[in-house]
Amino acid sequence: MSVRRINRRTSKHFAASILFSALSNVLSNSQQVLRVCVLGTGVAILAPSSVWADVTDDIISQGLQRTIDAQASQIRVDDIADATDKIITQYHTQRKAVESLTKYNDRLRRTLEAQEVAMNSLERSIEDASLIERQIVPLMLRMIAGLERFIGSDSPFKLQERQERVERITGYLTNANISAAERFRQVLNAYSIENAYGNSIDVYSDTLDLSGDPLAVNILQVGRSGLYYQTLDGGQSGYWDRNAGAWAALDSSFNAGITHAIRITQGKESTGLMLLPIDAPEAL
Repeated sequence: MSVRRINRRTSKHFAASILFSALSNVLSNSQQVLRVCVLGTGVAILAPSSVWADVTDDIISQGLQRTIDAQASQIRVDDIADATDKIITQYHTQRKAVESLTKYNDRLRRTLEAQEVAMNSLERSIEDASLIERQIVPLMLRMIAGLERFIGSDSPFKLQERQERVERITGYLTNANISAAERFRQVLNAYSIENAYGNSIDVYSDTLDLSGDPLAVNILQVGRSGLYYQTLDGGQSGYWDRNAGAWAALDSSFNAGITHAIRITQGKESTGLMLLPIDAPEAL
């Protein structure tokens, strides 16, 4: 129970007791005055009623004044109690706020420490990535240069497509908008495509300049083992001579075999045996 509640509960009792005490004092003082008069003179002296009235008024006024002063004091006590209650309430509120802020600051501190560790790790990763990038760019340049030399020395199938791929990847290496990882992926993808050509069979249309005049032909690419051409009417056929590095004409007896192989590759005939001329392997 707070001081405020105790004081308010007792204020009325206290004021009543003061008033009762004042009245008692009035009666006691009146008796003492009468006793003094009787004892002092030994004879009952009847004083005028106005004298007794003045004395009684003074005593009552003094008692009432003490009661008023006591009530004023009680009001001040109540005000002090109210202020004390407010201060205590504010203290508890502020203490809870401080506890909450302490916990929040502790959580922020742990978060900042974790972020600092992550930043340090990221900085080391960036330094390592920069080192790797400085080392991998020359590697990619050597890989592209080697791929370009390989295409130039290989059979000339899909030559324009393969050369354009190399030129495109070469441009990627100097493009600042493309990451080093994407550049390296493009280089590896080009190598993967070139590797897949060795296990593929394909037919595509092309134009060859064999005798000074453009000749529309179908090109049959059988891995890297053989490369053949045949005119659209099937009347003329040839192959790529690796040793001579040029196209060579074939005897008309090979026309049917090449036509059959082309139709199988195009899916126009069921799978069967392809009879094609192959260069004999060179002795090491």
